[in-house]
Amino acid sequence: MPPSPSVISEGTTVVPQHVIVHPLVLLSAVDSYIRSAQGSKRRVVGILLGQNNGTVVNVANSYAIPFEEDEKNSSVWFLDHNFMESMNEMFKKINASEKLIGWYHTGPQLRPSDLEINNLLKKYIPNPVLVIIDVMPKSVGLPTNAYFAIDEIKEDGSKSSRTFVHLPSSIEAEEAEEIGVEHLLRDTRDVSVGTLATRVTQQAQSLQGLGQRLTEIADYLRKVVNGQLPINHAILAELQSVFNLLPNVFSGPVSSEQVLQSEAQRAFNINSNDQLMSIYISSIVRAVIALHDLLDSLAASKTVEQQEIKPLLQQEESAAANAEQKS
Repeated sequence: MPPSPSVISEGTTVVPQHVIVHPLVLLSAVDSYIRSAQGSKRRVVGILLGQNNGTVVNVANSYAIPFEEDEKNSSVWFLDHNFMESMNEMFKKINASEKLIGWYHTGPQLRPSDLEINNLLKKYIPNPVLVIIDVMPKSVGLPTNAYFAIDEIKEDGSKSSRTFVHLPSSIEAEEAEEIGVEHLLRDTRDVSVGTLATRVTQQAQSLQGLGQRLTEIADYLRKVVNGQLPINHAILAELQSVFNLLPNVFSGPVSSEQVLQSEAQRAFNINSNDQLMSIYISSIVRAVIALHDLLDSLAASKTVEQQEIKPLLQQEESAAANAEQKS
């Protein structure tokens, strides 16, 4: 929950600017959820390991810890910190560079007890980072939301309070992780669904995600025009670079000033037609090859049948000849 305009964050605490989550963390959280909480309203809580240089938090590893809470009373919960301490000691022996940097839960949203759990972890790390991992996302997008706890100092001079501020997060992977995730997705593909259906589904999800991003860009530009948000020249420069990469296609009547636009439209249409023609010819070739294989298999099966019937006919002919000789 971002602080309201009437709130000023504490200046002594260095708030990270970005949180990087590795795929191994997502896989570990999903695996723990499937094993212990799937089909229930329970959430999985775990510890995040990695590096925190004050500006960027790199979440490289994680592990789940025993956690229970009362569904009716969120203030009643139990976290096995003894298990956490023993796991930390073992992870230090395996990889000392991965230190305790925060914790995660499967949310999918913040809960009232999160501040209490965060205060418990402050016994082991001064400024823990909270990452909420949505293991059952309902929309296309990043399944992570990062938060950092700060003290709110209100302008009216009232007592300060503790709250979470949202941090930008991203999913990044090293080369070894990318290869592992690619093989995992390849092995977990639904065998009952064909390759074409899988590709169409992936394309549809990609287009859905692109539509959401374009909607966010449109909302941002609309708020800037209406004066609800200040002008950010860096963002506008990035958007202008994106728009410059798009093909300049004009669908209206062509005039002397629009010759270049007409040429761009013609080139774009020719390229699309060439690609569709290649797909069409490929489909015809595949159909012809399939029919050729079918005819070959029918001819082969007919030859086998004739070879099986030929000895029987020879036996019948010899038996008939023997019968005539005896008569």
